[in-house]
Amino acid sequence: MLQFLSTIAPLICCLAAAVVADGTFRSRPDLSPPHLNVTIECSGRCESGFIFIAPYVGYADLSDHGPLQSGAYILTDSGDLVWSGFTYFSVWAANLQAARWKGQDVLFAFEGAHNGLHGHGHGHHTILDQHYQTIRELRAGNHFLSDKHEFIILDEKSALFQIYHPMQIDLTPYGGNIDQSWIVDARFQEMDIESGAVLFEWRSLDHICPDESALPLPLGQAGFANNSSMAWDYFHINSITKGDDGHYLLSARHASTIYKINGTDGTVIWRLGGKRSDFVLGPNVTFGFQHHARYVKDGTGSLEVISLFDNSVYGSEAGGGGDKEVHLYPFSRGKYIRLNYESKTATLEHVLHPPNNSILPFSQGSLQTLPNTNVLIGWGSEGQITEYSPDGEPVFHAFLDCGFLQDKVQNYRTFRYNWTGFSSETIAVFAEKVDHPPATNIYVSWNGDTETAVWRFVWFEEAATGLIKKMKDIKRIGFETKLRLSGPPAAIGAIHVEAINSDGQVLMVSEDVQAVPAYWRNAASSEVMQSNESPEVTMNIDEL
Repeated sequence: MLQFLSTIAPLICCLAAAVVADGTFRSRPDLSPPHLNVTIECSGRCESGFIFIAPYVGYADLSDHGPLQSGAYILTDSGDLVWSGFTYFSVWAANLQAARWKGQDVLFAFEGAHNGLHGHGHGHHTILDQHYQTIRELRAGNHFLSDKHEFIILDEKSALFQIYHPMQIDLTPYGGNIDQSWIVDARFQEMDIESGAVLFEWRSLDHICPDESALPLPLGQAGFANNSSMAWDYFHINSITKGDDGHYLLSARHASTIYKINGTDGTVIWRLGGKRSDFVLGPNVTFGFQHHARYVKDGTGSLEVISLFDNSVYGSEAGGGGDKEVHLYPFSRGKYIRLNYESKTATLEHVLHPPNNSILPFSQGSLQTLPNTNVLIGWGSEGQITEYSPDGEPVFHAFLDCGFLQDKVQNYRTFRYNWTGFSSETIAVFAEKVDHPPATNIYVSWNGDTETAVWRFVWFEEAATGLIKKMKDIKRIGFETKLRLSGPPAAIGAIHVEAINSDGQVLMVSEDVQAVPAYWRNAASSEVMQSNESPEVTMNIDEL
């Protein structure tokens, strides 16, 4: 098994971050994406596809903490940028995923206001097409606000999402006093995406008694219940999906329970875990404060397998009072649990430990079963991701930023998908004149495009007979590709770049640019520095 490069890799990453954090790409100086600190490289053992994340800062004070630009990102295994969704989703984004709707590939994410103190968000879900253009915004029906925790598209037609809804009831039966009357009625809706019609709505207080909570009101761990902002979040839905049988699988973090909900009348079909489990839990099945429950083998008979991310720890996001932490296990794990309906038993089919058994996220987290049976785990509030082979060996691991920016990076869920993107932006080109040695550096990028195979650099050059048009085809190398033309920069005139796909088709032509004198400084020392070097091809002007 590969071991963590625990000493060398973070040091290298830290040194890099100090140089590139504010100017990673010469052609796109406005973009400052996260820089993965990869400690276990894929080396051909990962599933195909890109990494989908939406990291953000876990500190209230955003200065000197990463990522520099919180937002939705698509990255390669090496951490190279494919698409920066910074500003594509407003305010705060989470749960970036790829899916299909009405026969087309789409992206979606939650966008809205994030309430980190209480662990929820208010906003809506936005669907983008393959050109990264908004084609639908979906808001909860019946005058409710969508929450950040879940959004999943079913059969390319409908969507499931969660609602955080505080309301007042008598809480004295659950240890409340006369001043404590606010509770969160956790709800979810299934909605037709096209029409916005609510197809099904479920309310936790109609079916789940507050005494099932693993965080009792008197302890104040999930809210003091004395106003709507501090409502007792007794249940806390963080995932929902729907089975082939038409029933729903629901994870309630604050009840430490997985529920199967009848898709017709909303009644509870069974409970797994928590205070009232309908299954006898076998060795090591016990979980707590879990996330992201999913069907793996849908129950068509007496057996069913589900997956979940077992945090096994609760770190309160509500301010003040109570024992703020509940620990069930030294580290978090991914679990596959087999349910036998005849024997009413739950057995552990597969467990995935974090590298070095060292990661314990107090909130958030995800587990995705990949098409090749690899497993991708996102470590939530700990800002790390790991991919596992089918036998449980870590084949990839990364921190979601590096150096001082690595501290307190959080990411709700992590996914891997194959994705084809057609950028709606124009091609970005930047050219600069360098004197020592004399050369012209040309940088090109195209945010979100996955189809360009070759960049055709075209420029005009002064000669004795006048201007000569020259060109050079360069294989695309990462997000930004660089061509270095060695020779007197004064000889280079207008420059443009053409994007060419694998079939030789020109996808887009950039605007003409002129090279400008290179000038940049090290902010710490005021020393004039060389620019951040993208992978480059060097050509002598006289050779072309």
